[in-house]
Amino acid sequence: MSLFHSLFTWWQEPTWGTRFDTWRRGEPVGADKQGNRYFRERGGDRRWVLYSGEVEASRVPPEWNAWLQHTVDEAPPSDIARRPWEREHIPNTTGTADAYHPPGSLIEGGERDPATGDYEPWRPS
Repeated sequence: MSLFHSLFTWWQEPTWGTRFDTWRRGEPVGADKQGNRYFRERGGDRRWVLYSGEVEASRVPPEWNAWLQHTVDEAPPSDIARRPWEREHIPNTTGTADAYHPPGSLIEGGERDPATGDYEPWRPS
């Protein structure tokens, strides 16, 4: 990264100001599997995350999001036991190659199944 990027851009990595403020007032709390690091203000109530890679809020797992939003007081443990029916957290995939495209969308060929006749439009009386 160039000096300009590290001084003024926030969408790829923390700026120097954020790093300095984190060093000066931040107390590390933990990290998630994606490498995002979580901090709280020493002697204060403020909480924040330093992303590893792209700054995208959907990359924060639900348990860390609850902590960031003050829904829970304690930071989640690093080894959370997942139930068999729970999926691993994935960030929002909109705009990527992994995005969902329903049948009939232009990317999927634009061909929809024919209407089955089970739809009845509402008509005012």
